Amino acid sequence: MEKKFVFDEDIALVETGCGKVRGYFYDDVYIFKGIPYAKAKRFHAPEPVEPWEGVFEATSYGYVCPLLNLPKPNGELLVPHRYWVLNEDCQNLNIWTPGLDGEKRPVMVWLHGGGFTDGSSIEQIAYEGGNMCKLGQVVVVSVNHRLNVLGYCDLSPFGVEYANSGNAGTDDLVAALKWVHDNIERFGGDPENVIIFGQSGGGAKVTTLLQTPAADGLYAKGINMSGVIGEDLLMDGLGNGEKLGRALMEELKVDDVKALETVPYDLLAAAYNKVMPDLKNAGEYVGGSPYVNAYYKGEPIKNGFRKETEHVPLIVGSVFGEFNSFAPTPYKRSGLTKEEGIKIVEQEVGKEESKELIRLFQKTYAERNPVDIMTMDFMFRRPEIDYIRERSKCSGRVWSYLFNLDMNFDGGRTPWHCADIPYFFHNTQYAPYTQEEGVTERVEKLIFDSVMAFAKTGNPENPEVPKWDACTPDKESSLVIGRETSVRENFDHELIPVLEKCMGPVYARNMEKQMKNVQH
Repeated sequence: MEKKFVFDEDIALVETGCGKVRGYFYDDVYIFKGIPYAKAKRFHAPEPVEPWEGVFEATSYGYVCPLLNLPKPNGELLVPHRYWVLNEDCQNLNIWTPGLDGEKRPVMVWLHGGGFTDGSSIEQIAYEGGNMCKLGQVVVVSVNHRLNVLGYCDLSPFGVEYANSGNAGTDDLVAALKWVHDNIERFGGDPENVIIFGQSGGGAKVTTLLQTPAADGLYAKGINMSGVIGEDLLMDGLGNGEKLGRALMEELKVDDVKALETVPYDLLAAAYNKVMPDLKNAGEYVGGSPYVNAYYKGEPIKNGFRKETEHVPLIVGSVFGEFNSFAPTPYKRSGLTKEEGIKIVEQEVGKEESKELIRLFQKTYAERNPVDIMTMDFMFRRPEIDYIRERSKCSGRVWSYLFNLDMNFDGGRTPWHCADIPYFFHNTQYAPYTQEEGVTERVEKLIFDSVMAFAKTGNPENPEVPKWDACTPDKESSLVIGRETSVRENFDHELIPVLEKCMGPVYARNMEKQMKNVQH
């Protein structure tokens, strides 16, 4: 079927608060790329963009934030990527909309992964917003913002002008949401129905915005995908950045913090990479994550969810294997008997030590071979259980899910971190590993319809899923998504602590290999 493309002076032209922007029309979607929503000096708060004359051509993606280390492409079959031009002038966003007609559609604002140090709005090919926009009849927005030392480096001891430099990246996100609130109606979206959603670091950004008063009123709902990371992998910035700032100045041979604002980024990044390890080993502040201060109230498990966000419904979930499924295993899962799987676990953990682990695993996952203990995640799932419990205490509107669908990859592999993203965006066509006849289309529809129901009504229940209740402090009702999908109550709560106890040392030994195996 032919896909219509139009780019001329009369199509996809919108008047924003700063001036006119022109995108293009393709395959029933109006597309705008690289629209600036703010500008900022290094380490300072974002400022409004200066209005422009004429028309801004929004047909090319904008700059993405520079990274501390240039990525070496690998693992592209696991997580297909796209690399883009790096520049500090990275406060821009992209929009996909079904119509420029004044109709108030839900607005899906995507917050990219990569922790608070890496990634971009277009880094993964599955981030494309066209299918979600067209099939869901929603407006999709993806956002670039400052990261790493540019976005999360506290220099407050050096002057009031740096009071919130430790949260400059989150300040960018708030500026983007303000831009959406003020302009999205002109793109066919409803500024009162903005859904912030993200995966991994993007999910963590959803939580960060919940804990940031400046973001109040700029979003209505949230979806946190594999973003409850816990202090094992990511913790709030505490203390202050005085020692970090002085170490950077010493390494760069400058005696004024103002010089850090203008030193070329590659030199700043090299200096940071050199001084950071020793500071971190000494327990000092090193940045790279949100900084607890008057602007950001701190992660909610330790500090509590803010009462001002109790009305915000959330979907929170993770993936069966997460990081543990990135690395190839020394065994082939296909054709492996349960007895052989048990033997592998016993050899790794010990026969007596693994008895209770195997018993609980078989009780929890009767459909799985016990060998899948070897790649099952607890680093995300353990803090997620606590997160959902605490959130449900202050809000009766939090839904839990687990993506439990194995992938047709390397003879069959448990799902890994990022494996669920194509299903949420209705973009499985871009991810070869998802292709399985009779399964892919069904699971994609189930997930996508749930996301769209949530966006439109605040409740993810729909005809594609079993009855799926919101969680309570005593009952986590999880939608476990696989070849067969079901809702299970507190289904893994006994298993996860035992898994962590038995497999923690094994995962610690393998983590470096797992994390280097793929960009994510």
